[in-house]
Amino acid sequence: MSASAAVLKAESRLFAREPFSLFWIVVFPTLLLVILGLIPSFREPSDDLGGNRVIDVYVPVSVLLALIMAGVQALPPVLSGYRERGILRRMSTTPVRPGSLLAAQIVLHFAAATGSALLVIAVGRLVFDVPLPGHPAGYLLALLLGGLSALALGATVTAVTPTTKATTVVGSIVFFPSMFLAGVWVPVQAMPGALRGVVEYLPFGAASQALNQAAGGDWPDWTHLGVTAVWAALLIAAAVRWFRWE
Repeated sequence: MSASAAVLKAESRLFAREPFSLFWIVVFPTLLLVILGLIPSFREPSDDLGGNRVIDVYVPVSVLLALIMAGVQALPPVLSGYRERGILRRMSTTPVRPGSLLAAQIVLHFAAATGSALLVIAVGRLVFDVPLPGHPAGYLLALLLGGLSALALGATVTAVTPTTKATTVVGSIVFFPSMFLAGVWVPVQAMPGALRGVVEYLPFGAASQALNQAAGGDWPDWTHLGVTAVWAALLIAAAVRWFRWE
């Protein structure tokens, strides 16, 4: 436990020295929300969104974007870089196992994404009068499952790519469809019926719907929670199966 705590402390210091990653995880989702909130029509109720405003819908979307940024964009290059430089292999010969380093990175990236989510919710409430999540427990569960899916997807990308450069390229390729599924360009609720039916059975589409339902005060649909959980389990299994320490 003391060795793992030491690794977490050291990795925390290194993580804090990465302003680029911190900007995209912590600042960018809130910045995107503010830019969208400055569009007057986005602050008006919309019949297509059940009387909600576009800005109301984009708070859960921005929360999910923070999770995707952390899991798909920021985490894979770090893990791949440690592996490519032989750090994981060398750690396997010490009392500190490579798993401690991986766990520390996952904890740090999820903590940064959670902080970003709280910032998005706070800015949405204080600046644009977006109601706080009406069902906090359901919101938290959807947040945890969405974060787990994003981190597991990032770990899978790391597992199937041999170099840091390849990890960055594949991560970017995966990132843009993930943004679409989360509703960054078109909220899932505003997608055509057939497209929405497909998106809701993919991890971030289901997570987006679950977050939106909990934000509105309802317990998230068990189908959406189940889809997100199943994808998380599948991606974790794939990452464990294919991950290489060197």
